[in-house]
Amino acid sequence: MRPVLPDGIVAVVKHDCPTCVLVAPVLGQLDSGTVALTVYSQDDPSFPGSVHAVVDDTSLEVSYHHGIETVPTLIRVDAGEEVDRTVGWDRARWEDFTGIDDLGAGLPEYRPGCGSLSVDPARVDELRARFEAGGLRSRRVAIGELEDELEALFDRGWTDGLPVVPPTEGRVLRMLEGTTRDPGDVVAVVPPDLVDCTVEKVAINAVMAGCRPEYLPMVIAAVEAACTDEFNMHGLLATTYFSGPVVIVNGPLSRAIGMNSGTNAFGQGNRANATIGRALQLVVRNVGGGVPGGIDRATLGNPGKYTFCFAEDEDGSPWESLAVERGFPPEASTVTLFAGEGVRGVVDQLSREPESLARTYASCLRSVAHPKLPLAFDALLAVTPEHGRVFGEAGWSKARLRQELDALLLLDPDEIERGTAGMAEGVPPVFAGLQLPKFRPGGLQLVHVGGSAGLFSAIIGGWVSGDAGSQPVTLEVKP
Repeated sequence: MRPVLPDGIVAVVKHDCPTCVLVAPVLGQLDSGTVALTVYSQDDPSFPGSVHAVVDDTSLEVSYHHGIETVPTLIRVDAGEEVDRTVGWDRARWEDFTGIDDLGAGLPEYRPGCGSLSVDPARVDELRARFEAGGLRSRRVAIGELEDELEALFDRGWTDGLPVVPPTEGRVLRMLEGTTRDPGDVVAVVPPDLVDCTVEKVAINAVMAGCRPEYLPMVIAAVEAACTDEFNMHGLLATTYFSGPVVIVNGPLSRAIGMNSGTNAFGQGNRANATIGRALQLVVRNVGGGVPGGIDRATLGNPGKYTFCFAEDEDGSPWESLAVERGFPPEASTVTLFAGEGVRGVVDQLSREPESLARTYASCLRSVAHPKLPLAFDALLAVTPEHGRVFGEAGWSKARLRQELDALLLLDPDEIERGTAGMAEGVPPVFAGLQLPKFRPGGLQLVHVGGSAGLFSAIIGGWVSGDAGSQPVTLEVKP
């Protein structure tokens, strides 16, 4: 409960502050009886000795709950409510604030204050835990005195195989500052165990993944998208196929938090990329129960099941972004979830005409899952800047490239029947003679991403497409 301040003038000081020491005589002047003065001291109950009585705030309870960021701070209180405050020493301001003239004769006109102990970075997590942890509803787990925290999290099965950050009360509370949503709000029902997942539970796993608080809204949106019927996270877990959730981020928030959309965007080295995707996977594991060897039955899996998250390079793109193409305004920040396998490279260092490069793309896209399987699997084509420039300079829109790829990806019926080319795999005889597209309508996504050097692009094959499998889901990131 927030402590109530007494009416009158309240001063908050600390001995280890030159400005507070400087104004100690002024506080003595104010304590002469002209005004109702109460002084709280953060570090020394005997300071300042110039006043008759000092209230001990070495617990920092008053300072924390009343948002003291600088000492000295003067607060005017009326009927238990703050009506005004001033910080530091400013003679004119103090005289106006207190209604007393000639304060601090001989002192300089102005001195800035010092940082309050209640906002000391070394203490703030501990203070949050002490004064705000009562609002957290998650079960507390005591770690034995001789247990190593990191090993204890491994032992309890709460990691993805890599070390995680221990989710202390202070860290979780700090993470929750990244969203305006109530910690008790249910974000989604997480498969496979169909457990209600609150904002607080998402924050706990975001801490464990190594996220910063400003990443939390993206993690929340990713969890919401993953748990939709369209994305079908339960099916994606249960399949023996390679795929896992791939998170593609669009909009100004991706740039504000420093996500990587350029060099090595699919690789290591960027905290936001690495931890947002990892947090989603930890929620599925720790809240939903999606543990490898249990419901997660992937024959091989892929390294992206640790984390696979990147931002689209919108500023350098010759086209509208993935999010705009999917119906969102350019100013919206979004996450798109795609059920993807690993990355396969596309090399074409000679094409300078869009027709030639489109043929390279189509030839490589035929191999998704199997060259003789039409309509069954989606794909995501990642076009890098050097390849994107070929289309941009030729004036090809994204729609034009799609149209070209659609035509090139109509599969010859004589080549895809079972048994042709000496391969048993293929379409059954009922489809004999039919020319079928490689991808269903809307089954091929295009994004612009990657470093500015290298005539390469990439394909991320998808899982079973459509209602029988997974469909891409895009959601707007909310505060």
